[in-house]
Amino acid sequence: MKPAHIAIIMDGNGRWARARGLPRTAGHRSGVEALRRTVRAAGEQGIHWLTVYAFSSENWSRPKSEISDLMGLLRLFLRRDLAELHQNGVRVRVIGGREGLEPDIAALLSEAESLTANNTNMNLVVAFNYGARDEILRAARAIAAEAKVGNLDPAALGAVDFEAYLDTAGIPDPDLIIRTSGEQRLSNFLLWQSAYAEFVFLPCHWPDFGADDLAAAIGQFQERDRRFGGVAAKEAVS
Repeated sequence: MKPAHIAIIMDGNGRWARARGLPRTAGHRSGVEALRRTVRAAGEQGIHWLTVYAFSSENWSRPKSEISDLMGLLRLFLRRDLAELHQNGVRVRVIGGREGLEPDIAALLSEAESLTANNTNMNLVVAFNYGARDEILRAARAIAAEAKVGNLDPAALGAVDFEAYLDTAGIPDPDLIIRTSGEQRLSNFLLWQSAYAEFVFLPCHWPDFGADDLAAAIGQFQERDRRFGGVAAKEAVS
């Protein structure tokens, strides 16, 4: 069975560029091309949910020039690709903090969501200004505020109730998380949602990622025995 939801940590743009004697900006630009390929490939593979880690809340600590380049690429991607995504029936959803974003960036993100809200062919979730600890903390604060005014009984709060306060409310947990560039960590990505996800770590840098790599990761996923804390069917009857 194929994963219904794939999440990708798009890592290695800078190292890809450095290996070629190019500026980091060149790696980020090639990374955008890889994103375009991957969205198309996921649609062709019948993947209904694709989440990409586009910009973390920790990435603001990078040099101002690099952040400016990244914001420019985001603007370009949304302005150039949004029409195609909409035409192909892709629904865009953005997770992450919105406070403090530049007005035009915030407007573009909102436009992408509103324009594609009724599309049903595929869901593209963009994690922008996102950090899982920040997401969980914001959810906890919202719950505390509700409890303080008597709208919520903390003792009755369950996992499903908590999830309704996360950025990913209404989004299924990822079945498969892919990270490129050979690193093997989550880097503050979907900490709550990845509890039972399968992980595939690929050596290629993100700009080199393509349809064949996606298919290979899906193939690895299909070989896994997912037990969700239980036992395999054979073990249960033996």
